Amino acid sequence: MALGDLMVTRFSQSSSVSLVSTHGDSLISEATSSIYGNERAATGTSMAYLPQTIVLCEVRHDASEASALLLGTCDALKLSPKWRLKERMKTGCVALVLCLNITVDPPDVIKISPCARREAWIDPFSMAPPKALETIGKNLSTQYERWQPRARYKVQLDPTEDEVRKLCLTCRKYAKTERVLFHYNGHGVPKPTANGEIWVFNKTYTQYIPLSIGELDSLLKTPSIYVFDCSAARMILNAFAELHDWGSSGSSGSSRDCIILAACDVHETLPQSVEFPADVFTSCLTTPIKMALKWFCRRSLLREIFDESLIDRIPGRQNDRKTLLGELNWIFTAVTDTIAWNVLPHELFQRLFRQDLLVASLFRNFLLAERIMRSANCNPISHPMLPPTHQHHMWDAWDMAAEICLSHLPQLVMDPNAEFQPSPFFTEQLTAFEVWLDHGSEHKKSPEQLPIVLQVLLSQCHRFRALVLLGRFLDMGSWAVDLALSVGIFPYVLKLLQTTTNELRQILVFIWTKILALDKSCQIDLVKDGGHTYFIRFLDSTGAFPEQRAMAAFVLAVIVDGHRRGQESCLEANLIGVCLGHLEASRQNNPQPEPLFLQWLCLCLGKLWEDFMEAQTIGREANAFEKLAPLLSEPQPEVRAAAVFSLGTLLDIGFDSSKSVVEDGFDDDEKIRAEEVIIKNLLNVVSDGSPLVRAEVAVALSRFAFGHKQHLKLAAASYWKPKSSSLLTSLPSIAKLHDAGNATIVSLHMSPLTRASTDSQPVAREARISSSPLGSSGLMHGSPLSDDSSLHSDSGIMHESVSNGALHQQRLLDNAVYSQCARAIFALAKDPSPRIASLGRRVLSIIGIEQVVAKPSKPTGRLGEAATTSQTPLAGLARSSSWFDMHAGNLPLSFRTPPVSPPRTSYIPRLRRVCSLDLRPHLMGSSDSRLADPLLGASGSERSLLPLSTIYNWSCGHFSKPLLGGTDASQEIVTKREEKEKFALEHIAKCQHSSITKLNNNPIANWDTRFETGTKTALLHPFSPIVVAADENERIRVWNYEEATLLNGFDNHDFPEKGISKLCLVNELDDSLLLVASCDGSVRIWKNYATKGKQKLVTGFSSIHGHKPGSRDLNAVVDWQQQSGCLYASGEVSTVALWDLEKEQLVRTIPSESECGVTALSASPVHDGQLAAGFADGSLRLYDVRSSKPLVCATWPHQKVERVVGLSFQPGLDPEKVVSASQAGDIQFLDLRTTRDTYLTIDAHRGSLTALAVHRHAPIIASGSAKQLIKVFSLQGEQLGIIRYYPSFMAQKIGSVSCLAFHPYQVLLAAGASDSFVSLYYTPTTTRKQDESYTRK
Repeated sequence: MALGDLMVTRFSQSSSVSLVSTHGDSLISEATSSIYGNERAATGTSMAYLPQTIVLCEVRHDASEASALLLGTCDALKLSPKWRLKERMKTGCVALVLCLNITVDPPDVIKISPCARREAWIDPFSMAPPKALETIGKNLSTQYERWQPRARYKVQLDPTEDEVRKLCLTCRKYAKTERVLFHYNGHGVPKPTANGEIWVFNKTYTQYIPLSIGELDSLLKTPSIYVFDCSAARMILNAFAELHDWGSSGSSGSSRDCIILAACDVHETLPQSVEFPADVFTSCLTTPIKMALKWFCRRSLLREIFDESLIDRIPGRQNDRKTLLGELNWIFTAVTDTIAWNVLPHELFQRLFRQDLLVASLFRNFLLAERIMRSANCNPISHPMLPPTHQHHMWDAWDMAAEICLSHLPQLVMDPNAEFQPSPFFTEQLTAFEVWLDHGSEHKKSPEQLPIVLQVLLSQCHRFRALVLLGRFLDMGSWAVDLALSVGIFPYVLKLLQTTTNELRQILVFIWTKILALDKSCQIDLVKDGGHTYFIRFLDSTGAFPEQRAMAAFVLAVIVDGHRRGQESCLEANLIGVCLGHLEASRQNNPQPEPLFLQWLCLCLGKLWEDFMEAQTIGREANAFEKLAPLLSEPQPEVRAAAVFSLGTLLDIGFDSSKSVVEDGFDDDEKIRAEEVIIKNLLNVVSDGSPLVRAEVAVALSRFAFGHKQHLKLAAASYWKPKSSSLLTSLPSIAKLHDAGNATIVSLHMSPLTRASTDSQPVAREARISSSPLGSSGLMHGSPLSDDSSLHSDSGIMHESVSNGALHQQRLLDNAVYSQCARAIFALAKDPSPRIASLGRRVLSIIGIEQVVAKPSKPTGRLGEAATTSQTPLAGLARSSSWFDMHAGNLPLSFRTPPVSPPRTSYIPRLRRVCSLDLRPHLMGSSDSRLADPLLGASGSERSLLPLSTIYNWSCGHFSKPLLGGTDASQEIVTKREEKEKFALEHIAKCQHSSITKLNNNPIANWDTRFETGTKTALLHPFSPIVVAADENERIRVWNYEEATLLNGFDNHDFPEKGISKLCLVNELDDSLLLVASCDGSVRIWKNYATKGKQKLVTGFSSIHGHKPGSRDLNAVVDWQQQSGCLYASGEVSTVALWDLEKEQLVRTIPSESECGVTALSASPVHDGQLAAGFADGSLRLYDVRSSKPLVCATWPHQKVERVVGLSFQPGLDPEKVVSASQAGDIQFLDLRTTRDTYLTIDAHRGSLTALAVHRHAPIIASGSAKQLIKVFSLQGEQLGIIRYYPSFMAQKIGSVSCLAFHPYQVLLAAGASDSFVSLYYTPTTTRKQDESYTRK
């Protein structure tokens, strides 16, 4: 079964999350049955009360604002991969020095009889000594050539000292910087001296001449490898160690690339047993298969029946794996690689077994030499030193494979046509690897079979299974990918891209996806070998699943990411046409396209034409922007963000914003049309509900602003251009500041203006935005605006510089587009998400507008008292009417004029005049009064300061995580959910069946929140003894009312407006999130809100936009419906916005069909789509948002025209029973199905009702009054209790009631007041201690 078939249902990145499979109907039914029995009605009831929808729990919500900022840094910050070799080496020259002196034994060696005689498998006494010496040298050279055929070989037979010197110089000269191998056979000379000197001969062969190691090392230099086959060979290694000071430095030869293989230890002599050749060490290094089989044969049960001479006649070639000799060599390589991989540090393994082919072969064979020679009481030594490997259990696997092969050898020798039966070695090792995959993990010992898997990739019969198992291993995480690359798998999978086998395509794409998710630098190798065409063909092929095509698109995106050669190669291979073809096909197909595939098609296109003008041109000619635009409305935020990224990178950026637009070819109508279409599409998603999308919009607009900064500067400046009646009447779509009824204008003070006077002395004057209660035609006396000459001089600065500078050209786009862009940029600069707001401010700085960000000091006095920030004469002016006070979160604003390049001397003084609209007094000498932001400098490096996109890097993280594992929730999560459902159902039953006759007016807890402005809203946690409260300044504090401890406190954001309108819990049956809705329409959702200092902003967005005519504030109201995953928002607007938090998208806008603003919203807790709205004129409207005509009915239940303060659906399953309370003090009960008239009226308070709370399940409501009292009623209108203000010392007293909130599953009431206290009240039937399983969580 192909891995692709295995992955088809597992590779998805859907933004919808449901626990239906985990907590399905059966689970709820079982829990319900334990309480209500087997009644079907009860089961349906419980399902309605336990919503299964879960939102905002995707990977994109796990990252905090800080970590999200880091994503957009630079790839250069990533650490270079450790698996990649620093450099590959090659042994270019081999020097073979044989000091045999046949027929003359060295004086320090006493040989036994019979003793080992064979050298290079030649008996020197079988022929004349000169002939024997020549034959041995030739044979040894042939044995080495099998491992490195391209090296140059030099043989010296019984050489003199001068001949050795000359040989070394010749080899180094030929090898240059490559490695030189020096092989020394000293069987015919004495042992090395105590100083490590080796012996050679004089010219007459009458004396042994010592050759120092220092001289030898100086001649061969580095890199080099030495093989010393002589007795006491470690003496030589010790001399090298002393020469290079290896022991003290601990560098292990890192400073000099010197490798040594020595035959035996200091006091050891070479084996003389006749069963071994005399050069047993050399035989192991150069003819390992022959040596290993002969040694094994003499120790196995085969020795009695097997003819050892057959080993010399093994059929086949070493490089042909389909022959016996080839398979033996293949198995031997796999075994020795596996032993080395499992006992050596990975860095040393790569150096010895992957850097140089000849060195790798020698070290593999050295492991065999250690095994064989240790059996003869001889210990081979190496540098770098290797741990003992002669008893490794993989030698047993080799012995078994050798025995099986030897058992087939006689038949193969007798019958050359006999069919060769492969060894089961590799099949068994793959099975062992598969067993590890079933039970292994990162925290367990790594699989020892990994090098064998690499070897198996070379075989067609095992390749597919090996690739599938390798894919499973790589899917375990980045650590597994790094491990596989370290073992040397990269060149193998790179070569496999040249195959055309269809069954390998899916698994190869998967493996390369995993590799590139870890190491982007592989893009160079892929393009160099033409590997990109493999993935383009796969992307364009039929039969592949969308998830697999998404992986191919990811691979191609990495190939072109910042790699110009990769971009050019993929452009030539028609990657743009292939991707756009898939985008067009996805629109025509009826099935919902795979979001992950769409996402990576967009990212691939964006990376292909990013900063690549030729690809941008081809993309525009193919109308790519028209095919990408529909994706901006996709339900998945990742797809929308990727589409924005692709559109943004399609915009051309000029390197110099001041150069002639005509010279740049901006008269191309098609290019202008494309840019206009792209920008208009981007403006449609500037208010998207996902910060992921808005961040990409900000980055895209920064690219646009970079090439159009002058035009955008003019558009922004026009906002503050003075008009006859009001300064800002030209800005109706941004700020409805002109209120005819109040006759209020906003005055503009140009400050500080630095002017170049005749004596070159700058003149500064202070000014600021202020409000003035004057008539529409009046101006503040003595203000800068009253000086017409000054005003016109200042306002003309920009226009004069434009007319004299490079801006005196035709506009690229329509003025309205620039105006809309400016509004969008300002909106981003005051985004609810701090990260997006920071990006928006960077875009403003690009066009020459700087917002001076300074966190305002929190007021310490009463509400409305502003904190003093400056001692300037204007510091006392009120600023409540300033544009940014109402719309930008008190962000000061300054215009910075970018310098015109190249500047002319005649108007340099004009360039030094900064048109400034600053919303705070500041001194002339401050750093804030500089000419322009550094981003706007004339240097070409300014382009590198553009904000960076994060969607690509963030999306790459998806493929670094396991893709083949199940997505089921862990058992711990399931258990917690079951416990909460059981708790909820039990307490719902108690609430529904409890008989509440009286409310205890003595609080169980009083909490001084220390809010200076009193408590604005409060919330009780359903499963923990926690109350959350917020104030006008948007401070949030979390309190444990059982332990009377403050758990956490934090600011909702740094620039509060009018306070928080509502607190809601999202996903309350799971890991709940805190939804905080501000009166300005901003919505922020927090996680870990109850843990001190650990709160994280999950998401934030602006839920409503615009004003009703004549309204100054939005006064936003919201309500959350868990069943549908929808947030409803309205206020001083003519619509109700419906936000789907699963999609993070505005899915519908419903006309309120009222001239008044919405003052209260209530979504049905049990019925999807049911929404009730209360208005400022006292009217109510019921909506069904699922209908094409959502308005169900409208009624005016309240007799007085007072705004609706509170509104809620009644407890139970009735979809149209509501409770409404107006500011006049009356509470109305309505059943909108039967009649639009109220069926019950309670005159609770007279003209002072401030708050209403309706219990979710119990038949009880509560109302609060500004006259410091709370009344509690039943649903029949019976008053159950009253809590009054008592001035006595011991009695309970409360302030003016500002908010009320019931516990969802207990009859527990939280009351917030204007005096900063929050009090908790309960009925006598309510248990004061909650269930133990939740009070401690």
